[in-house]
Amino acid sequence: QVQLVESGGGLVQPGGSLRLSCATSRIRISSYHMAWYRQAPGKQRELVASITNNGSPNYAESVKGRFAISRDTDKNTMYLPMNSLKPADTTVYHCNAVHILNSGVAYWGQGTQVSVSS
Repeated sequence: QVQLVESGGGLVQPGGSLRLSCATSRIRISSYHMAWYRQAPGKQRELVASITNNGSPNYAESVKGRFAISRDTDKNTMYLPMNSLKPADTTVYHCNAVHILNSGVAYWGQGTQVSVSS
């Protein structure tokens, strides 16, 4: 069974930083488009950042300049360093993997909570 395991969430003050990680051992992330999503209660799920199998990143306007998606294919891990965090960034963050040749092959992690509060 494929598992995507997120880590790195926590409680920080506004302006603080966290680095999220998404690790997996059952798929090769180099064969997948990877992404981070978040969904606050009562709101639609939001694509935060994505990275293609070629390493091209894409960001939501709300996080541009503050977050930086990356991946390490040797470690089979995706990262999301988050700087200048705001209370509006508070929610659960999930990682997602979609196979580059078959979008029907997709996996989700259980999520990691990010809380930004003074």
